[in-house]
Amino acid sequence: MSDDLAARIRQCADLAGSGDELARLTAIPRRTLEYYLTGQSEPKVVRCVEIAKAVGVDIGWLASGEGEMRPQLVDATQDDDKYAYIPLYDARISAGHGSWSTGARILTHLAFTRYSLRKKGLDPANLSAVQIDGDSNEPLLSDGDTVMVDHSRGGVEGEAFYVIRLDDHLYAKRLQRQMGGGVAVISANPAYQTMMVAKENLHELQIIGRVVWAAGWMV
Repeated sequence: MSDDLAARIRQCADLAGSGDELARLTAIPRRTLEYYLTGQSEPKVVRCVEIAKAVGVDIGWLASGEGEMRPQLVDATQDDDKYAYIPLYDARISAGHGSWSTGARILTHLAFTRYSLRKKGLDPANLSAVQIDGDSNEPLLSDGDTVMVDHSRGGVEGEAFYVIRLDDHLYAKRLQRQMGGGVAVISANPAYQTMMVAKENLHELQIIGRVVWAAGWMV
């Protein structure tokens, strides 16, 4: 990774108060953040966005060093007209009953242009974001990656990625309908076996919504 990028990330840690505080604000694992701070590893774009938003710096400045660290703010009314702000929930939602977001806190909001959402047929009211836990979808999705979910898509539409709850745990998995009415729950990482949910057990499979974005559109 560029030493300059590592230096800018260290500046962001200083703005946050410490590396530990920056890790808390972004929900980036502290060990992973340390790799970024020391230049041993380069963060993906979505991680740069999380760091920039956490301390209020310009993403263009963080990524390239160009422009101002904190450009002059634009009129808030114009900004709200142009952007929709999607809540990013606590990354490590792993178990629980009731609503899928019970016990979760909103870490931050991700800004998407309303035009881009309309172009994809998405309603901001139906969207939220969570972070991936684990390596079962490597190399497509990595631990800590952010995905955006459309909660209005609660049924299996062909073969696509969904956030699901199964056995009271949340997963991001590819779902595929099977002959006989069952559903295959597929991991992108071939080291993980495909789980089969038989038709008579589909009541145990709750589809939270379809994954529509993961640092890039998936629809």
